[in-house]
Amino acid sequence: MPELGYALSTEEHPPGDLVEYTSRAEDAGFEHALISDHFHPWVGTQGHAPFVWTVLGAMAHETDEIRVGTGVTCPFQRYHPAVVAQAAATAGVMFDDRFFLGVGTGENLNEHVTGERWPPFEVRIEALAESVDVMDPPPVHVAGGGTGSASAAAEIGDGYVNTAPDEEALDAYDGGGPKYGQVTVCWAESDAEARRTAHEHWPNIGLAGELSALLPTVKHFEQAASMVSAEDVAESMTCSSDPDDHIDAIQKYLDAGFDHVYVHQVGPDQAGFFDVYESEVLPSFR
Repeated sequence: MPELGYALSTEEHPPGDLVEYTSRAEDAGFEHALISDHFHPWVGTQGHAPFVWTVLGAMAHETDEIRVGTGVTCPFQRYHPAVVAQAAATAGVMFDDRFFLGVGTGENLNEHVTGERWPPFEVRIEALAESVDVMDPPPVHVAGGGTGSASAAAEIGDGYVNTAPDEEALDAYDGGGPKYGQVTVCWAESDAEARRTAHEHWPNIGLAGELSALLPTVKHFEQAASMVSAEDVAESMTCSSDPDDHIDAIQKYLDAGFDHVYVHQVGPDQAGFFDVYESEVLPSFR
């Protein structure tokens, strides 16, 4: 049976709300949650970027069963791998073994703040492998798009994370661990409101190519996102008031081969999202 989870967007919500949403996700029946690890939001309208490791401590105190992981941490530039190992081990103890560490090659937006230059992908994937090798943390799930990242995840990690229903990448991942897929949605009372909210709060989903990894500042992301229309956003994610559309979006990831799917609800209306998913979406997968 597939396992469904919830995405905690630190870019969009203050720390206290993130703790509350984790508890609400557990009550609604979500089995796991992944929380992003950012130094900046993508664009100014998102408005937040709390320190994830502090928030995780409060989450551990307020929950009992839901498993929580980072989605994802870059363990080699803004952080040193020794610090990540200590932080992850601490979280593992506080969550009573309900914590897992998600890692990736990062984005310039978050990692350039230490003043170091931003290396090319080939250097970053090597640094990621070295970092995982020197750490002895809870289970490590490696994120990345494309077949190259998927192959690397199989070699260096205990599981795989992707944000697209990419069957080729999943075929390239020949590791035995869990496969996590993030589906981004916006539920609202109407389709029009869902599209408006998504375009306002998550226009970065419409950016093409490697821009998300390369652009260095929020201002640069806002400049690039100014060329993204509401229609572009709606084509890149599910913006709908109809629970069946959300069920279909999750099913695409399951059909692609993911065994764990976690849902990112864009925008401030998390309460409405939980109500609809608890009553009309999650039961379809039980």
